[in-house]
Amino acid sequence: MSAPGPFPGIEVVLPDRTVHLRRAEALDLPPAMFIHGLGGSALNWTDLMFRMRNEVDGYAVDLGGFGMSPPPRDGDMSPKGHARALASLIEHLGLGPVHLFGNSFGGAVAINLAARYPDLVRSLTLISPALPSLYATKGNMHLPMVAIPGVGERLMPKFLQAPASERARMSITANFADPSRMSPQRMSEAVEELELRTGLPYVPEVFLRTLRSLLKTYVDRGPERPWKLAERVRVPTLLIYGRKDPLVDARSAHRATSVFPDAHVVVLPDCGHVAQMEHPEFVKSAWDRFIARDSRVDAR
Repeated sequence: MSAPGPFPGIEVVLPDRTVHLRRAEALDLPPAMFIHGLGGSALNWTDLMFRMRNEVDGYAVDLGGFGMSPPPRDGDMSPKGHARALASLIEHLGLGPVHLFGNSFGGAVAINLAARYPDLVRSLTLISPALPSLYATKGNMHLPMVAIPGVGERLMPKFLQAPASERARMSITANFADPSRMSPQRMSEAVEELELRTGLPYVPEVFLRTLRSLLKTYVDRGPERPWKLAERVRVPTLLIYGRKDPLVDARSAHRATSVFPDAHVVVLPDCGHVAQMEHPEFVKSAWDRFIARDSRVDAR
């Protein structure tokens, strides 16, 4: 299977923001929306979207302030705020209900969207979702420190001074079980996008606001805390974890099976934090088995 280049990018202008997305157009197929993680972009979904082009009409979004999307005017970088924006996007494009995919922070956004706007979501696929966990990992222990006011503001500019190629390499090393699985083509595309974002004044603030808003949900004890929102999800849900994920411990899968009302869980033994990039073939296989099958049954 030859690797495609990035899918075409388009801009959608909404009343309160402009959203950049990439579309794997497939007319007459059910729509799907793909949501990247913290610091990621729509490019994170290229290989999975290519494999699913005969299953769904795919839309991969750049969340506000990431990829090629400018920050939202309201400055709300929380999972709830991003979910509200995506609900507006789905309604504007006339897509709902959609098959929804979310990775890491994008998983937190997807849960908010499925719980708060149930009529807009057909199924939910979560890849290493960012949910509160009792299991700390070596890869995520630094994030609370970066989120400390003043500390992140000192660290982020130093990180952004590194060449785009070095930042891309560091990201892949931090997220893959085996960084060699990142093809030279995909690395080149990632570096090119980082170069386009170099010098944008809002990049450090967007990252830190997003990280802080996510961590704030981890200590929320109210009725809309993340695991309570998960209980409200009524669509078929597929959760995919990587046994070698440096950021989300795969043992979180056990709690997910008892919280989501209609859940299937897959743990990939040789995979890191971004299964859709490292093993898109296995993600597609799991989706075919658990989500596409249910969809076909519901359509009868």
